[in-house]
Amino acid sequence: MEEAKWYVVHTYSGYENTVAASINKAVENRGMRDLIQDVNIPMETVTEITDNGPKTVERKVFPGYVLVKMILTDDTWHLVRNIRGATGFVGSGNKAIPLTDAEIAALGVEKHEIVVNYSEGDSVKITDGALESFIGTVEELDMEHGKVRVVVSMFGRETPVELELDQVEPIKN
Repeated sequence: MEEAKWYVVHTYSGYENTVAASINKAVENRGMRDLIQDVNIPMETVTEITDNGPKTVERKVFPGYVLVKMILTDDTWHLVRNIRGATGFVGSGNKAIPLTDAEIAALGVEKHEIVVNYSEGDSVKITDGALESFIGTVEELDMEHGKVRVVVSMFGRETPVELELDQVEPIKN
């Protein structure tokens, strides 16, 4: 079975929640959860400064759009297309175009947990990138941003390098 991809559905402004709820309801009623797996409205938390001081609010990142993770078939296309308030898929003509992995990562729709089995002070081997196969020591872990700083010895100098968490692996002693 093919893998579900994220598609962007255009909605009338202010109808995002209604469209998302309607899609979920239609999916449940028709037993199509295997084809339409997730519906998401990307939100961000922002602090607005008002006359009464700062106020924290949830705001839609893309007003007028709903993200749907689904396997695109004639049935799923028609189900979403016929939801009241949905005006169509983002794509070219009648063809819905899925988001790329990079776009999904940038939107933060799918959180990919990276489990690291090393910590500060551990010796690690760089497994990817320009310094592949170099050995270094973990100086700092930044889990929030998915980064690790490794001190590598290059040309007799200690050089800190910032890498993605999955670009290094611990050295088995």
